[in-house]
Amino acid sequence: MPTADVIIVGGGVIGLSTAYHLARKGAGKIVLLEKGPVGDGSSSRAAGITSGLLWSETGVKARMIGARLFRELSEELDGYTYHNEHGCLNVCNQQQWQDLQPLLPMYDRLGVPYEVLDATTIRSRWPALTPADEHTGIHDPNGGYSEPPEYVAALARRIRELGVEIREGEQVVDIQIDAGSVKGIQTQSDIFEAATIVCTVHAWGSKLLERVGWPVPVKYFVHQRYVTAPVRGALAWPPINANAHDAYVRPANGNRILVGVSSPQREEFKVESLDFHMSELSAPTTLRDDAAGRLSRLVPQLNGATWESERVGLLGFSLDQEPILGSVEPLPGLYVGASFHSGGFSYNPVAGMLLAECVCDGQTSIDINRFSPNRFVAQEVEAHLAKTLRQDQMEQRRH
Repeated sequence: MPTADVIIVGGGVIGLSTAYHLARKGAGKIVLLEKGPVGDGSSSRAAGITSGLLWSETGVKARMIGARLFRELSEELDGYTYHNEHGCLNVCNQQQWQDLQPLLPMYDRLGVPYEVLDATTIRSRWPALTPADEHTGIHDPNGGYSEPPEYVAALARRIRELGVEIREGEQVVDIQIDAGSVKGIQTQSDIFEAATIVCTVHAWGSKLLERVGWPVPVKYFVHQRYVTAPVRGALAWPPINANAHDAYVRPANGNRILVGVSSPQREEFKVESLDFHMSELSAPTTLRDDAAGRLSRLVPQLNGATWESERVGLLGFSLDQEPILGSVEPLPGLYVGASFHSGGFSYNPVAGMLLAECVCDGQTSIDINRFSPNRFVAQEVEAHLAKTLRQDQMEQRRH
């Protein structure tokens, strides 16, 4: 029977980051199990946009650390660059701006850098952008973007160098429990013995955790992103959470443009099997074209663009829309990192760090009680999971 000190279930960016930080902390033999190739799920479908201007103090503190880690990883990892040249821009309509303004005192108190920009200033700073006069921008100079395939490949190489064993094509089917504590993992082909399990899988992870009597209060919604063929003109502007247009947009490799769009009226997608794969998902072309039409009013370089690729994935929202991160009290030895709303990629460096601190130190460098897996009341979880919701009833924030 194979043994390990720590087993990580899931080879997306959260799992890879957790392995990296555990290895850096000398956590012993670390085995990462991924049912496909690393990064094959949500990570390969991520936008890669990063912003620290969130809605809770815990989220803001975590993202401040994450921005620093992205810059450090950009220096450490061969083949990966954190694109921070223009920061990250959030564009709001009048109502969204009114809703956001009460957060500014918190940003000031925490020392978060930001700049409020009117439409005229945005057009002056980035001449390729043409926001409507009534729209307001809030700029995060620490924000930016990554190309997820580059990041996944570079981080996987690095953790292998650090001694982590990555096993691809290992479908996990159960968590082994004995006398109320974690004892290992069962895959389709083997049983791995370990007293510490970190579950970082997206979507089908809920089905896995149900098997040990720990239902996760998370709803999943289909999300789509698209990349154009190369466009004319330099893409000298930041990634944009274009909330005023219900979408996001950023420069992409090869002078391309990446666009992501929500589908607010679509009902949640219910993952029914451990065998679920993102390739089962689809989206109508009209969503892409409608979003491009809206965004072209902000980014004229989208006018006349042709499209090269489409990736469809799932967003995961917990009952209170905060991440679920930390130890599962009813099951000693089990840790979870899940439900990062639409910002799993942005959270990943700090999420991995915090999970490694939980495992190795029993405490974290910032207070993460707001993210605790144990914060939910069982009756509320049951009632929430019994409902069928639309995306606009859950998704309130982006990245």
